[in-house]
Amino acid sequence: MFVLANLLTGIAMVLHWVLWIYQWVLIARAITSWVSADPRNPIVGFLYAVTEPLLRAIRRRLPSSLRYFPLDIAFLVLFALVIFAQYGIVQSLLDVAASMRQPAMPRGDIF
Repeated sequence: MFVLANLLTGIAMVLHWVLWIYQWVLIARAITSWVSADPRNPIVGFLYAVTEPLLRAIRRRLPSSLRYFPLDIAFLVLFALVIFAQYGIVQSLLDVAASMRQPAMPRGDIF
């Protein structure tokens, strides 16, 4: 069972770092939208290329009254989903892995 526990821990840690990096990419995209950066800049292009597919999918699922709201609700939803995944999914994987590492309970008969 320890091999599966180590595998789950590894998956959880990789997912944690991917989500952490994506969270900072989202923050960078928000900052570039506030300062109206040059869209031909390669960094700005990268930020939009990485975040826009998920944002577009969330915008399609939003009610029409929220699609044209002055604040980008899709961005807030995506940011909340990333934070939820960090605290919900990653932590759950780590907890399952930790419970798999605990030794089995003794049966009560001692030598």
